Amino acid sequence: MKHTNAPMSRAALGGAGVVALIAAALTLQSAQAAPAEAAPEPPTATAAAQRARDISSALGANAAGFYYDARNHKLIVNVTTAAAADKVRGAGAEARIVKHSLTSLNAARATLKERATIPGTSWAMDPKTNQVVIVADRTVTGDRLKQLKTVASSLGDRAALRQSPGTLRPLIAGGNAVWGSGARCSLGFNVIKGGKPYFLTAGHCTNAVRSWSATQGGPEIAVTETGTFPGDDFGIVRFTPDLAHPSQVDLYNGRMQSIATVGDPIVGEKVQRSGSSTHVHGGDITAVEVTANYQEGSVDGLIQAGVCAETGDSGGPLFEGDTALGLTSGGRGDCLFGGESFYQPVREALEKTGSHIG
Repeated sequence: MKHTNAPMSRAALGGAGVVALIAAALTLQSAQAAPAEAAPEPPTATAAAQRARDISSALGANAAGFYYDARNHKLIVNVTTAAAADKVRGAGAEARIVKHSLTSLNAARATLKERATIPGTSWAMDPKTNQVVIVADRTVTGDRLKQLKTVASSLGDRAALRQSPGTLRPLIAGGNAVWGSGARCSLGFNVIKGGKPYFLTAGHCTNAVRSWSATQGGPEIAVTETGTFPGDDFGIVRFTPDLAHPSQVDLYNGRMQSIATVGDPIVGEKVQRSGSSTHVHGGDITAVEVTANYQEGSVDGLIQAGVCAETGDSGGPLFEGDTALGLTSGGRGDCLFGGESFYQPVREALEKTGSHIG
């Protein structure tokens, strides 16, 4: 990939919001309203996500996914029976009866993983269509495309296949932000581990670079401790000098967004992403538990958003207000014509690195 040149202020680095860091070239309806006695609808996506997990767990085999109607502040829970729908309404959410259970859709995902793990593809359960949506980028052609179509067809109406003109890839690049081995990504979130300052970024970044600097050829400011990619896509980096490391994200408009907590995303949630190449862009969460099959290998459990991202944005933060959600992993398309992007959930990265927001 071509190197990009994106300016980065020292304030962005010290503020932790989003600064570059990076890696060597890698390629990859309505339903009945809740009765008056039911609990009120959750006012935020974060509250909706927590309630949805609780409700879905209680539904067992009748659960079929959920999403958030941000415009009306409504939690929509899919179920497969009328009895389950009554339980959902009693819990204060809107019920929607669909054909396929979560168990059935997960079985379809397992079939895809076993028979169609093809670089350039991704798949995720879409609770709004009650299907597993499979996307093949422009590199999937010939026998591979034929294989994918055959497997998708075997899943019947549980799956839908679409093709994308973009290329699925980790969003890495060289540039003039924070440097390592002539390449860069974006800093995700400043964290604390063992009382020491660290930051999280993409694993495909930390796998490739050990020593980081704020300028090309500049003095070291941080060293990679560990990184995981593929499988997951997160890494943790330890600051070496005594730098300011507030828990903030750079909004690239002269302001910083404080980050105070960690959340779990829900389909329909409105979010923002910040990165050193394309700065701040917003959109909706379109899927969770996504599998992205990069050229370097598969990454499971990702967040998918209808937000553009480009080369050099890898590792940057996905957030809603003061809530950290994800780290930019990869995407398709660009910010000129539009695209979609994928994110490593932050909660998992924090748990596996033994760190916390701070």
